[in-house]
Amino acid sequence: MADRDVLPDIIKPFNYDISIYNIELGGEFSFQGTVNINSKIAKATKEIVLNTHQLKIHSAEVFLEHTKTQQSVKAIDISYDAPRQRATLSFLDELLVSEKASITIKYQGTINNDMAGFYRSKYKPAVTPAASVPKDGEYHVMFSTQFESCDARRAFPCFDEPNLKATFDFKIELPEDQVALSNMPEKSVTKAKSGFKVVAFETTPIMSPYLLTWAVGDFEYIESFTKRKYNGKNLPVRVYTTRGLKEQAQFALDHAAPIIDYFSEVFDIDYPLPKSDMLAVHEFSHGAMEGWGLVTYRTTAVLFDEKTSDIKFKNRVAYVIAHELAHQWFGDLVTMDWWNELWLNEGFATWVGWLATDHLHPDWNVWPQFVSEGMQTAFSLDSLRSSHAIEVPVRDALDVDQIFDAISYLKGSSVIRMLATHLGQETFLKGVSNYLKAHAYGNATTADLWFALSDASGQNVNSLIDPWVRKIGFPVITVAEEPGQISIKQSRYLSTGDVKAKDDETTWWIPLGLEGQVGTKGAASIGLTKKEDIVRNIDDTFYKINKDNAGFYRTNYPPARLAKLGTQVDRLSISDKIGLIGDAGALALSGEAVTPGLLAFVEGLQLETNYLVWSQILGSLGTVKSVFSENAAVSNGLKKFTLKLVTPAVEKIGWESSSSDDFLTSQLRSLLILTAGLNGHEKVISEAQRRFELYTSGKDMSAVHPSLRSAIFGIVMRHGDAPEYHALKKEWQTTKSIDGREITLRAMGRLQNLELLPDYLEFLFSEVATQDMHTGGMALGANPKTRRELWQYIQKNFDSIHGSLSKNMVVFDRFIKLSLQRFNDKATAQEIEKFFAPRDNRGYDRTLAILKDTIVGRATYKERDADVILEWLKARGYT
Repeated sequence: MADRDVLPDIIKPFNYDISIYNIELGGEFSFQGTVNINSKIAKATKEIVLNTHQLKIHSAEVFLEHTKTQQSVKAIDISYDAPRQRATLSFLDELLVSEKASITIKYQGTINNDMAGFYRSKYKPAVTPAASVPKDGEYHVMFSTQFESCDARRAFPCFDEPNLKATFDFKIELPEDQVALSNMPEKSVTKAKSGFKVVAFETTPIMSPYLLTWAVGDFEYIESFTKRKYNGKNLPVRVYTTRGLKEQAQFALDHAAPIIDYFSEVFDIDYPLPKSDMLAVHEFSHGAMEGWGLVTYRTTAVLFDEKTSDIKFKNRVAYVIAHELAHQWFGDLVTMDWWNELWLNEGFATWVGWLATDHLHPDWNVWPQFVSEGMQTAFSLDSLRSSHAIEVPVRDALDVDQIFDAISYLKGSSVIRMLATHLGQETFLKGVSNYLKAHAYGNATTADLWFALSDASGQNVNSLIDPWVRKIGFPVITVAEEPGQISIKQSRYLSTGDVKAKDDETTWWIPLGLEGQVGTKGAASIGLTKKEDIVRNIDDTFYKINKDNAGFYRTNYPPARLAKLGTQVDRLSISDKIGLIGDAGALALSGEAVTPGLLAFVEGLQLETNYLVWSQILGSLGTVKSVFSENAAVSNGLKKFTLKLVTPAVEKIGWESSSSDDFLTSQLRSLLILTAGLNGHEKVISEAQRRFELYTSGKDMSAVHPSLRSAIFGIVMRHGDAPEYHALKKEWQTTKSIDGREITLRAMGRLQNLELLPDYLEFLFSEVATQDMHTGGMALGANPKTRRELWQYIQKNFDSIHGSLSKNMVVFDRFIKLSLQRFNDKATAQEIEKFFAPRDNRGYDRTLAILKDTIVGRATYKERDADVILEWLKARGYT
């Protein structure tokens, strides 16, 4: 296809037999490898082109079987196309068409420290490690793989495309006292050279190369079993960690087996492998990776300590495990045909991950959380001209990495949730089950899923949902009222507020989910399928569009109606409130409404007790405060407004947790205390400082509850100076908590004294693990005091920053985006554009376009609404 840079369709692999040996356990960390690729040669050829990246091929030989003859041919030349990550094996004689050809390649590679391919992770052991555990400087290391999307080619020469599925045999030589893991159970362990063994694994099912996974390290595990039987046995489920950490895996283990059973039931397909292993990896570019039968995780996404972890990480662990286990069916068993349909994997796994989390924890309110966090994040990116469609052309490896974003994951899952709500969850899951059964062990397209859902529901799903997947953006419904009826109009929403006719050519199918239609109980199922329409029989005293925010669109009510809904909060669900706040904030940003509408609406929610609603209130206010942070009068007025808003709630909830606190109450306490402290609540500030002093001096280590570290550390740094900064730095260096470094690094970034900034930047780029660099960039980028200095530092040190982070482009892309997205002036947008113009920006060019749109939108908002906000704040005594 013209839009894809794919390998020639000459070789069809069906089995890889991979052997890794002679690993250098220090220094260069090189390894030797042999791969035997059993293949079909579909066309006669003098060359074989396959994927390699940062590998050196020593030799290549092909053994061919024909009807009467056997042929053995050695490659006479091996050439590399580094930009396209390919090697070409050239032969003197033509390789004839063969149903059975064996390509044997001997090669060498490096176990890199780039969190991609076959790589090493540094860590400080919790207990004395096994004698043979290698070291990298002062740290010990473990080895693992990360092959998605296109990094299997860093570990072995292969045909590294998702629809070139094969089975895999894998064996590895390692020290006798270490543990090896892979997708399948161990087949054999044999003695090798002195002090070493070779572990071989059972053959995998047919799967895409990116799903192959292996790991070597000083591992231990805890184990449980599913309640359901699979092939007559309860399935073993294990979580592996480096030694000394396995107790922190209990929370994850308690979730994994029930989730496997739940998915086996709802998909009506038994979990397809003989085991399910999970592994905590000390350095990880993403959150987790769905290796079939061996899922790998960032430590904060799988480990949780009841004594030292922030309770909010429970939510993360439960959800990420559900997301990755969903992939064992949706992604691993059935895989998208090409990376342009990445959303098929990620959007679905996101939706069904929340579905399973809700199934296990109905008290967590996970769907309102999805509306607050997932949908709003997707809206934010998709409100830009530089967004992309859910299904987007992908040319090659550098293109793929950029679409692991809020569109593929969060807009994708929002659209699936909208469709599942419309069809009914049971019908939707029946269609998904049929899709998985029809394409098991193969590849499928978006059209295949729509066909299965149409068949199950009796509706033409493609006609409903196609624009949502193939077109950029989403609509806003603007409502006008007349007695007993409303007129509604759909148009494209852009946060910049400058929609032109060419931007607004899509007509979406919009499920209205309308409450308040006379004679209808609950929400009326009405689909808007044209640009404008009238809905009659409306109850003028109360109506609400988009029940529970099941639809992926904004709603723009007349100001008086929004104000009225603010007095009817008892009739609104948690998701309804979150959606109304999010919509009001977004419409103020675009200029389709004014900011005082948002401020007046949230002013009526002072008595709210739900964490997720408060999170949306303070998130939407935070955007306004961030945009106007350089306008002293508006900024100070907004601080006073925020303080008045949260003071009753923070004084009611207090500092001390009680046994009756639920999961959401603990998070609410931390959120309210942090907000009150950052906005100047004197009692909260002094209490945070008191507790911090007791904690850091060692007088009372219980003075700072694990779930209040973010709040207390953030407040003392915001109102502190060098002593607080250095105390936090020491905390970062000594914490034993699995989430401690992430929390502390973010708090340190709230520094106000710019004399401390050089030390923070030096610390960030010399001591902080690459996987966490974006946390520092995000903290400094969000801080009005440090934002510009960070940008100047990036410009001055760009070559070294790019050199160290771009070995894994996901890491570099994320760092740039989070560091620069909070600017509020057009001059800086132009400055950023000018700086990057002469550079080769492949791999992060989408992000640069997004940054420009985001900053220009914020700048336009700042110019437009400053006076009207100030007037509103003055009228109510906040300035």
